Amino acid sequence: MNGHWQLQEAKQRFSELIRSVETDGPQFVTRHGEEVAVVIDIAEYRRLRGGGEDFKAFLRAAPDLDLEVDRSSMPARVVDLGEGE
Repeated sequence: MNGHWQLQEAKQRFSELIRSVETDGPQFVTRHGEEVAVVIDIAEYRRLRGGGEDFKAFLRAAPDLDLEVDRSSMPARVVDLGEGE
């Protein structure tokens, strides 16, 4: 097999498809001649996902930072509304 499987064939020969992934690398599945999916090794999938930690968990794991900002109670600028002109 050249790395491309028609969908019906991939369903019928799924075990062989998986063996091809393990020995030959990614396998493409086509429907009506168009690539619709790719089957990859689990190690490659995990590498692409970046270790499996989701972004929300990444943010929660960040160190607790004190980001309190002191600001003056004075206005930053005086705005002339130009009344009467």
